[in-house]
Amino acid sequence: MNRSIYTFLLYVLLPLTPLKLLWRARKQPEYLSHWHERYGYYLFKPIKPVIWLHSVSVGETRAAEPLIRALLDEYPNHQILLTHTTPTGRAASEQLFSDAVMRTYLPYDTPGAVKRFLNNFQPDIGIIMETELWFNLIAQCKQQAIPLLLVNARLSEKSSRGYKKLGALVNEGLHNLSAIAAQTEYDAQRLEELGAPKVNVTGNLKFDVAPPAQAEANGNQMRTAFGQDRPVFLAASTREGEEEMVLNAVENLNTQNLLTVIVPRHPQRFDAVETLLNHRKLSYLRRSALHQDSHVSPEITHILGDTMGEMFTYYGACDIAFIGGSLLPLGGQSPIEALSMGKPVLIGPHTFNFDQVTKLATAAGAAIQVQNSAELTKHIDALFARQSRQQLMSENARSFTAANQGATQHTLKLIQTLMRN
Repeated sequence: MNRSIYTFLLYVLLPLTPLKLLWRARKQPEYLSHWHERYGYYLFKPIKPVIWLHSVSVGETRAAEPLIRALLDEYPNHQILLTHTTPTGRAASEQLFSDAVMRTYLPYDTPGAVKRFLNNFQPDIGIIMETELWFNLIAQCKQQAIPLLLVNARLSEKSSRGYKKLGALVNEGLHNLSAIAAQTEYDAQRLEELGAPKVNVTGNLKFDVAPPAQAEANGNQMRTAFGQDRPVFLAASTREGEEEMVLNAVENLNTQNLLTVIVPRHPQRFDAVETLLNHRKLSYLRRSALHQDSHVSPEITHILGDTMGEMFTYYGACDIAFIGGSLLPLGGQSPIEALSMGKPVLIGPHTFNFDQVTKLATAAGAAIQVQNSAELTKHIDALFARQSRQQLMSENARSFTAANQGATQHTLKLIQTLMRN
C-alpha cells in the first residue's frame, strides 16, 4: 500500500466517523464533547512556542508523565500541548497536569485535518508515544520541517506482522520520523526490520512513573476500610470476559475471609461487571459507595472498583495483584505500576504488549505467569499460605523497578538534540 491509497480509504471512511462517535457515546457521552477537534477545527491558539506530545489514552498519558514534567522544567518558555484519542486519556491528562498543559484531540489522519492542526498550533517539535503511526501526519510534519519523534516505542511480534502487510507505507513513515526511541532491543530490532533507520534504545518511561506522594497513605486508608487483617486480592485492569474467569478462580480458593477487588480497565464496563456480580449472587460493594470512615463488613466478599485515577491506591491496599488483559489473547496491561508499589504480581499467558517486561519481572522473582484460571487459583492460595514468599516477591518487585529506571533522561537528551538543531 502507498500513501495515496491509504488517504483514499480514509476519505471513504470519514463520513462514518460521526456514527462511530455517536455509537461510542452511548456508553461514554464524553465522545460527543470537542468533536470538532477530531476534524482539525480548534477554538484556541497558543500564546507561546509549542512542544506537542501525543498520547492516545490513559496508559500512554500516565507513562508520559515523567517526560512531560521534565519538559515543563526544561522549557519554561514553551507551552506543552497534549493530544489524545479517547476521553479517558484526556481526563487523565486533566487529573495529572490541570492547567499546566494545553490539551486537545488529535484529528483524523486526513491531509486537510492534519494541516489545520499543525497550522493552528505550529509546534516546534512533535513527540508520539509508543507506536502510533499516522502516515499523513508524519508526512506533513516532514513537509513543514517539524521534527517528529516516536518515543517509548514498543512493537510486538503480532503488531510487526500487521505493519509488514502495509509495506511501503510503513517504510516511508518510519523514514520520515526524525528519531525513534524504543523501549527494548527487541522493539528496536522489529522496527528496523520494518525499515526504520537507526533506532535508539532508551528504556521504558513507565519505570520512571513514581507513585503519587499520597498513594501509600491512600492505600493504607483503603486497606483500613477493607480490614487490616483480611487478605486482599486485586484483579486490575480486567477486560471483557476476564471477570468471569477471575471469579471462577476465586470461587475455588481455600484462602479464608478473602476480599476480592475487581477494577475493570474501561469505565463504561462498570455496570456490566456489576450485573455479573449480581447474576452470580455475590455480596459486593462499589468503591464509590465507600466513604472516608467506611468499613467493609465480613459478609462483603467483593469490591467493584468503579473509580478513575485510583490505581496506585488499589495497589497500595492489596496483598497480591493480578494484571488484566492477559487471561484472554488481548496482550495484557503493564505490570509496572503494581511492581513499583512492591506488590507480588500474577499475570496470564497473553502478554504480547508487555512481553519483555513480563519476562524480566518473572526472571527477577517479582512476578508469576499463570496459564489459566486454575493456575491463578493455585498461586493465589500458595502466596497467601506463605507470607515469606509474598515478602520476597515484594522486595524483588521494588528492586526490579529501581534497576530499570532512567528512560526519561535518555529520551530528554534526544529531544534536546533535535530542539537545538
